[in-house]
Amino acid sequence: MIRAPWRPLFSGLLLCALPVAGAAGARADEAFVTDQPANQVVVVDLERLVAPVASPARGGADGPVRTRIDVPGEPAGIAVTLDGRRAYVTSPEGKFVSVIDAASRTVLRHIPVTGGPFGIAVAPTGAPLYVADWYAHRLLVLDPEGQAPQREAKTGTSPSGVAVTPDGAFVLTTDRDDDTVSVIDAATLARVAVIGVGKRPFGITIDVAGKYAYTANVGSDDVSVIDLAARKVVGTVKVGLRPYAVALAGGLAFVTNQYAGTVSVFDVATLAPRATLTVGDYPEGIGASRDGHFVFVANWFDNSLSVIDTRRLAVVRDVEVGDGPRAFGAFIRRVPSDSN
Repeated sequence: MIRAPWRPLFSGLLLCALPVAGAAGARADEAFVTDQPANQVVVVDLERLVAPVASPARGGADGPVRTRIDVPGEPAGIAVTLDGRRAYVTSPEGKFVSVIDAASRTVLRHIPVTGGPFGIAVAPTGAPLYVADWYAHRLLVLDPEGQAPQREAKTGTSPSGVAVTPDGAFVLTTDRDDDTVSVIDAATLARVAVIGVGKRPFGITIDVAGKYAYTANVGSDDVSVIDLAARKVVGTVKVGLRPYAVALAGGLAFVTNQYAGTVSVFDVATLAPRATLTVGDYPEGIGASRDGHFVFVANWFDNSLSVIDTRRLAVVRDVEVGDGPRAFGAFIRRVPSDSN
């Protein structure tokens, strides 16, 4: 029997907080971290987290953890809108998607779905939502306001990660048990291409130019680089044991390696390796600050969020964020200028 991707085996320990240099890269950014067994989303002030003077690791009035939002159903996947006003969270056990007002930290509604909702992405305009149904081998298309009927598109077996091209024209899913990526036309929901990648692809990330996609392949311990115009793999990079997700920053790719407890770093232009960084136990979700100076890693078994300085290629801090952080998806929020 295949173990569902949202079932933890155990939890880990808090790592130590370390001082960091330079906070400008995370200004007005927050992390919305899904804590699966704790049934909550933890909101972390990233400007405070990377501040030169170390803040208390456990948050509070002077710490980086701002608040905790109760979200039932073992939340795992996360997608924050580009404008920073909404966060959408999948709950595989609850079989719904939660709609969160990011400014007020309020759960506005739960959108019921069937199957196994896990990976999630949102169109650049803020709607619709795209949810990978792990069990039914389909992509669900949801209206976040609940006004339009649910639609769906065919994918391969066990879709996990979801990503939308910057122009909103196409949606990509990693179909783990088929070793493929599905390319879906966002307008017609037709499956217009199937691209073979490495073994058991999981996380997927598209660059800001919309030229390349990167899949973390947990079965072959590598990353596939896809040319989106040609719809074919143009490079393969070996990384650590059981890679899970990819973030892009400063011309580099950062890949979480679950079983190794590391992040592999390679140059996206040459595909040459640059570093292997030790983070917490069982790292999963990963995202970059708006200027690419920092990368943030959710460590599932260590209950922590690690901070990587991308210029120094060094882990500079860890903060406790609660039981079982996953943060699978776009979990970094750019706070709107008119937000409180």
